[in-house]
Amino acid sequence: MSKGVKVKVWGDYALFTRPEMKVERCSYDVITPSAARGILEAIYWHPGMRWVIDRIYVNKPIQFTSVRRNEIKSKILASNVLPVYNGNPKKLYISSKAEIVQRASLLLRNVEYIIDAHFEMTDKANESDNPGKFKDIILRRLKKGECFHTPYFGCREFPVKFCLCEEEITTAYEEEEEKDLGFMLYDMDYSDPENIQPMFFRAVMKRGVIDLQNCEVIR
Repeated sequence: MSKGVKVKVWGDYALFTRPEMKVERCSYDVITPSAARGILEAIYWHPGMRWVIDRIYVNKPIQFTSVRRNEIKSKILASNVLPVYNGNPKKLYISSKAEIVQRASLLLRNVEYIIDAHFEMTDKANESDNPGKFKDIILRRLKKGECFHTPYFGCREFPVKFCLCEEEITTAYEEEEEKDLGFMLYDMDYSDPENIQPMFFRAVMKRGVIDLQNCEVIR
């Protein structure tokens, strides 16, 4: 039985932040594999399986827009929470008036992708888990538009609309033989919880398709 599925995702805005931009956010040209995996996990996740992204189809032209948003420049630290938990009367809050700061972000707008992915069984699957069961659940959720939590394009402000892709795929770059998008984030390596490392790959889009099956991953 095939463990693969194609999911159509689209939305008004997206922000897949480049890690080299330290203050103001700047998006990659297309969705990253880790963001695509996050969308699928929002639709269906189970410890007995893991998602693997095979291809990403870019269905609409890459378009950027700039927005300026109000943000806060600090966060509540765990070291401040513990004394309050232990009875310290210290006030625990962030004053948005004092901490507010304006930052510009370079976003993608009017995005649409096809995520071609499959899942693999893990050692956490129990006796009742099998590929057929997972595939039926995934297809049912996609057809009904169900999800565990609302998937989003990089930031929670940019929700994802999704459905099962059953039509013929036509990308926005059918006439463009090859486009080099440079190095992009592939995923995070969680094998050592004490030393989580980012992984990158050279994103090359051929006729609107980024093939991830045989790409070289750099740590």
